[in-house]
Amino acid sequence: MSDKSRRTPRQARAEGTVDAILDAAFQLLEADGVEKLTTNHVAQRAGVSIGTVYQYFASKQDILAALAQRRAGAVRDAIAETIIRKPDVSSVRSIVQALMHGFEGSPTTRQALLDAMFLRGGDSVLARHHEAFLAAIAGRARLQLELTSESAFVLTHAAVSLLRAAAAEQELALDPGRLEDELVRLMEAYIGALVAARRDGK
Repeated sequence: MSDKSRRTPRQARAEGTVDAILDAAFQLLEADGVEKLTTNHVAQRAGVSIGTVYQYFASKQDILAALAQRRAGAVRDAIAETIIRKPDVSSVRSIVQALMHGFEGSPTTRQALLDAMFLRGGDSVLARHHEAFLAAIAGRARLQLELTSESAFVLTHAAVSLLRAAAAEQELALDPGRLEDELVRLMEAYIGALVAARRDGK
């Protein structure tokens, strides 16, 4: 029996309400931008009372942070499954693409969600996703390389940190296709070096 089928009707209703609130927030964010987003507008779009919104979220920023965390968790889980299915360097482009496109929406929407997520969680956000990712692949991915704490840190933080910087520096007008190629080149080179080090016993 799945976790979803074990949920009580009350839990299912609560999760449905939260989903409706987050979906409404995303729609409004895309349509009007973060500055015009309010909890009242979210409540109206979600079809719930403002009191219901505040039952689950204390502020607009909490809604945005929850929306970002939901998306980040889905991306993290998808990448873990990719590595479990195909734990070699040929998966790098798929992983980079998942990271680049996991936060759907306009560049402004993606930036708003990233800002909200890191504002609420600080630098510990990446640490928590790093730990959850390693737990997800532990004993399930037959990797060709030796993952130390340091190499695992580089692998899980490098591309994410660079993409966060790219989102924050939109004035650079980086070409998404070229940026993808460069991130793939970076990750493939690093993974290749780790594989070689393991082969050479270094």
